[in-house]
Amino acid sequence: MHIASHGVHGMGRAILTARITCAHILPVRCYGVTSWQPCLSTRNHRNLLNTARHIRAIAASAEQATATTEAPKAKSQQQKKQANQKGGRNAGGKNDKKSELAVTPKSEDFARWYMDIVREAQLASNGPVSGTMVIRPYGYALWEFLQSYLDRRFKETGHENAYFPTLIPMSFIQKEASHVEGFAPELAIVTKGGGKDLDEPLVVRPTSETMVNHMFAQWIQGHRDLPLKLNQWANVHRWEMRTKPFIRTLEFLWQEGHTAHATAEEAEQEAQDMIRVYAEFARNVAAMPVVVGRKSHLESFAGANSTYTIEAMMGDKRALQAGTTHNLGTNFAKAFGTQFLDETGVRQFVHQTSFGMSTRMIGGIIMIHGDDMGLRLPPHMAPIQVVIVPIVKKEADQEGVTQAVDALYAAAQQAGLRCKLDASAEKTPGWKFNHYEMKGVPVRVEVGPRDVQQGTCVVSRRDQPGKAGKQFGVPLEPEGFVSYVKDLLQQIQDNLYAEAGAFTEANIVDVSSYEELQAAVAERKWARGPWAGSDADETKVKEETGATLRCIPFEQNSNKSTCFFTGQSATETVIFAKAH
Repeated sequence: MHIASHGVHGMGRAILTARITCAHILPVRCYGVTSWQPCLSTRNHRNLLNTARHIRAIAASAEQATATTEAPKAKSQQQKKQANQKGGRNAGGKNDKKSELAVTPKSEDFARWYMDIVREAQLASNGPVSGTMVIRPYGYALWEFLQSYLDRRFKETGHENAYFPTLIPMSFIQKEASHVEGFAPELAIVTKGGGKDLDEPLVVRPTSETMVNHMFAQWIQGHRDLPLKLNQWANVHRWEMRTKPFIRTLEFLWQEGHTAHATAEEAEQEAQDMIRVYAEFARNVAAMPVVVGRKSHLESFAGANSTYTIEAMMGDKRALQAGTTHNLGTNFAKAFGTQFLDETGVRQFVHQTSFGMSTRMIGGIIMIHGDDMGLRLPPHMAPIQVVIVPIVKKEADQEGVTQAVDALYAAAQQAGLRCKLDASAEKTPGWKFNHYEMKGVPVRVEVGPRDVQQGTCVVSRRDQPGKAGKQFGVPLEPEGFVSYVKDLLQQIQDNLYAEAGAFTEANIVDVSSYEELQAAVAERKWARGPWAGSDADETKVKEETGATLRCIPFEQNSNKSTCFFTGQSATETVIFAKAH
């Protein structure tokens, strides 16, 4: 893939273009699958050889530079191996903790801490193309929980799933002027295919409003075809310059809803209904407190009349836009001629909405709940809710402990709990404790021979580390055990939400002057205050403080007051904050 900068059809702005070049390629068929290999000219062959010699020289230099570090590395690895052979319940895994790759303390460097957690919890890895990520199974399991919940709620609210092509003609993107302007810097464009220049460049899907409208114009004829409410689970590509796994990548997963309605009132109701569905998921499943509100004109989606958002405060006090819905009015309908005959026989333009939530939500869960030991997952979303770790030191104790943990595991599974029994002998109990803490498993159960004799087990909760979160004497009898764990999981869910809510409230400052806003932002807090400023005023605040107007909350103070920036009468309260 060759990346170049192009101006396209007089758009007036540079567009990053991904040119997929298929020239000089010959197919090689193997087992019915077509693969591709380059056909090199002599001159290209010489250039390739020269490049190879240069690479070998660099590699030799690198080997020499790293040779001096091999001995310390070997010693360090031997120490880790020795530490890994120790551990157990009483040891608390102290030596095992040293065997894990270090996680940067959250308070020391939040950005590095986040990257460490993504790596160590095995959520994702960097892809071979800069700015892309490979979502690992544990990270994808989190996405599947989001999918299953939202998919159910979408169908309950009358939406159906569909799928639209990932390649979009450039002419489609250009039909809606503000849409072009908003997305132009992020577009990836295909200009070659099958070894030939394409008649028209194709945009790799950044979002699907244009493609959907092209099809809606064919499908919608009369008022009986409305409302039309579709959802798509897909990947999209946006050529971001600064990337971070889950938060901002060149390619990411999301769902995008698209609806068409007969009236403006229906479209507005749809946009507000769906942002409340997102808020419901954030609060009830992700244990994430959010502020629900309307975006300012400057912060709204390109091509929308209005945009609604859920904003969450992360552990570094920055805001995260976790989901958005858009009232598109008739803007796209007019661009694509999407009309219908109303009940009186008059042709009208449809009123539309779109809405989306992406893998960014997973990044939000990491940043809002994680601590220095790793993830802390809300039980309602955790791929593993309970892990059972048997502790056996003597062969004579093996049978009794095994029978006990097998019974607990079977009871938990039958009760619908997502449970894992880790009876592997390769790792010590201490290593396992640290491993599952890193992965954010809400509940850990320990069973040893003494527990079996007493008919009890030890249960630790991930949201409260150390002795405070450890409970001895939990019934080993399956029915009592399941009842205890179910109650505990709900306590953990509620506690994570309460902790995050208290943190959010403690870091929102009510301001009545621009100086107070500047001071709040300097302290990395959110500033909430009355606002009657213009787009130019909003831009000035952003330029001078780095904070953006995150939203105009649905929950408003009914008292009229004075705008903290202009001194004019204000009827709305807004929130400014720095954001991810």
